Amino acid sequence: MAVTKFRALVVEQCSDGTFARHIAQRDLSQLPPADVLVEVRFSSLNYKDALSASGHKGITRHYPHTPGIDAAGVVRRCATRAFAPGDEVIVTGYDLGMNTSGGLAGFIAVPESWVVRRPDGIDLFQSMALGTAGLTAAMCVHRLGVHGMAIDEAEVLVSGATGGVGSLAVALLAQMGHRVVALTGKTDQAEFLRRLGAAEVVDRNAFLAAADKPLLPARWGGAVDTVGGEILDAVLKGIRYGGAVACCGMAASPKLSTTVYPLILRDVSLLGIASGECPMDLRRELWARLAGPWKIHALDAIARQIPLVDVDGCIDAMLEGRSRGRVVVKVD
Repeated sequence: MAVTKFRALVVEQCSDGTFARHIAQRDLSQLPPADVLVEVRFSSLNYKDALSASGHKGITRHYPHTPGIDAAGVVRRCATRAFAPGDEVIVTGYDLGMNTSGGLAGFIAVPESWVVRRPDGIDLFQSMALGTAGLTAAMCVHRLGVHGMAIDEAEVLVSGATGGVGSLAVALLAQMGHRVVALTGKTDQAEFLRRLGAAEVVDRNAFLAAADKPLLPARWGGAVDTVGGEILDAVLKGIRYGGAVACCGMAASPKLSTTVYPLILRDVSLLGIASGECPMDLRRELWARLAGPWKIHALDAIARQIPLVDVDGCIDAMLEGRSRGRVVVKVD
């Protein structure tokens, strides 16, 4: 008998304006009409999911809603025949989990143009240990490389280093031979960051306290910034001549108050990273790298697995800044 019912995390707006989360049974008929129906085996938790799950109307306009900007699973139906039933696939970004029913559920229905065939070299669990965070980290490294950041004596700084993107960026850059400096407010996680390959761990408060000048000593050959705000301002001040910062997050603040000094006196570039709309050709290329030459050896240390019923507590921890690394959700 064909499966028509599945479990999903559902976020609803209550009569008092607050939002509540619960696991509910849904029907395939409630999914949007789309090219590809995917039975989800694994999803993951991202900061954008936590915002959607708490009623952030800038992320999700209409509720009830199922968050989850990442999903990996098995194709059950494809109207365009680009994929066959049984194909293992990855879907990250685009509108998934924002205003399209997301991956924290047993099934998703999405356009063919959102779907990437799982590359050889990683399994479905590993693809979600990476997920949007891994694709974003890879995109940062790719853009810094295109800009000209070489493996030399220059150090690379990663801010928000214990987060999903940050921890994966630390591990990937260290594997590639860069001397990585991890910037974090969680100094109790220094040993974790060193296991990922960080050569040095810098306390966020001490870093900001020493950043009160228009320019700082030129130290960093490049940087991956995941937090924005005053941290990004301070990072820009310390980039060496011709270097760049790949900016991909705003966990601290979406606002940036800075001067043009790093840009016009040191030829520093600020590279915006938006992996959700990453073009499909580059998306496939980066997934192939993450499954091959860029495969992250420390993935088991970065990611942990939880069942769907434990997602609610993990969302709260993420919003309160208590999360570390990546959380992979096993969807039964």
